[in-house]
Amino acid sequence: MADQGKILDISTHDLKVAAPTFSKQSTDLSDALVALKTALGNLGSPWGDDKQGKAFHAAYAPNEKAIKQSAGILVDGLASIHLALTDMADGHIDNDELVRQMFSKVGRRNEGGKGDQGGHG
Repeated sequence: MADQGKILDISTHDLKVAAPTFSKQSTDLSDALVALKTALGNLGSPWGDDKQGKAFHAAYAPNEKAIKQSAGILVDGLASIHLALTDMADGHIDNDELVRQMFSKVGRRNEGGKGDQGGHG
């Protein structure tokens, strides 16, 4: 193979290099989410009791739980991308090795003059 870093035109190196980025972003988003929850919890209802504050609260309060849960889903999603990219790279390496072994067995069988001569086995 001319390019040992690529298997089936997929760069396993690139997959493995990119994977930790998603883990870091997941951690960063998780930290930001904790900071937001803490800050909002400490502030109570900082939007005030005027017309605009009441309008914001009317839109925000019913959705607050869903907003926080959605952010948590994003945190988990980013972490799972890290795992998926790593698994994908490992899977391509394993698959390439399996294909290499299959073809090397066929090559050895045919080299000895005992290849497929119209029969089975």
